[in-house]
Amino acid sequence: MSVTTKTRRLTTMAMLTAVSVILLYLVRFPIFPAASFLEYDPADIPILIGTFLFGPMAGLALTVVASVIQGLTVSSASGFIGILMHIFSTGSVVLVAGNIYRVRHDRTGAVIALSAGVLTMTVVMCIWNLIFTPIFMGAPREAVVAMMVPVIIPFNLIKSSVNSAITFVVYKSVSRIVTGRAFHRAGAQV
Repeated sequence: MSVTTKTRRLTTMAMLTAVSVILLYLVRFPIFPAASFLEYDPADIPILIGTFLFGPMAGLALTVVASVIQGLTVSSASGFIGILMHIFSTGSVVLVAGNIYRVRHDRTGAVIALSAGVLTMTVVMCIWNLIFTPIFMGAPREAVVAMMVPVIIPFNLIKSSVNSAITFVVYKSVSRIVTGRAFHRAGAQV
């Protein structure tokens, strides 16, 4: 990989991280009033785009950097637990979806990859919610178990499905812009 390619890749990843933080700042809201600490946000969309562009390890790096920045700024109220939960949730999606998409690099592969990522995130977050939510909420684990079916599972399915669907719709257009192919097609120099 040339120095120019490495620089462009690093710059693109930094831009995607910044977009992720900005999206979290601009758009976040609770889906279930009973669990207002579980907020929908579209911050995973740029991370998923970066995963499809550069692979699962790049997606994981984007996840960690974005999670730390978000956890220290926009969503600092959730503290260290919020940072870890974001790394575990988004990290599970990008590792699964990124590895599948790397093998099957077409529209069907993207659908399979994103669907598998949605299911993986939902299962993974059931486990991590059992561990961290009692600490975060100061509630007994039984209270978290009681929230699992009516709140935690649907929340993770909704959040990851919406972000995956948006990623699927915008990925090709964004990837053309990011890689400069849109400019080449228009006859412009990059």
